[in-house]
Formats: sequence, C-alpha cells, structure tokens
Amino acid sequence: MVDEGEDPVATALRELREETGLVAQRLYNLSRVEMFYRHGSDEVSLVPVFAAIVSPDDDVTLSEEHDAAMWLPLDAARRRASWPRMGRALEDAGRLLAGGDAGAMEGELRVD
Repeated sequence: MVDEGEDPVATALRELREETGLVAQRLYNLSRVEMFYRHGSDEVSLVPVFAAIVSPDDDVTLSEEHDAAMWLPLDAARRRASWPRMGRALEDAGRLLAGGDAGAMEGELRVD
C-alpha cells in the first residue's frame, strides 16, 4: 500500500524490503499500469508495475503476510502466477530484461 506522500517508486522499494527483506540493486519501470476495482471502497486503482533486480545471494526474510518463497525460472513463475496480470508482468520483465538490463531502453526504464 502507498503511504501518504509516498511516490510509486518509493512504495515499490519499501514493499520489497518489508515483505522480503531484499534490497533492489536496480529497479525498472515495466511501462505497464494495472487497473483494478476495489469493491470495499468502490474505487478504481491504477498500479504501476516494477521489476527489481536483487542479489541471488541475499536471504529472503518474509513478512507475516507471506508463508513461503522460492526462486523459479521465468516460465515456471509465470505458470504459478495467481492472477493473469502477474503473468503478463512477468512476460514483460523477461522480454525487457532478457539481456541483463533494458538495453537501448535502460535510460528510460531504470528508475533508481
């Protein structure tokens, strides 16, 4: 959730740290905004999507919001995605970052 006065990039970095204990080495804007309806508050939310590059050597420390974590190859992660939009975001991340960075789009998509 976005804290008052917090921008989306700061929210993504904070949530990553709070929910996994990981710190992004790099953060990319996937140039995607997901929209969903929150029936409890009768609001439509727009959520920008980011991909974080983290060290594979860092230990994952989950918050109480989660009960398990695992590193998976991209295709396996996409198949396990619980929402179709998560699978689409993973496809975008794989396509944009396949070479280890965003290539010609690095200056546009890297946000940290």
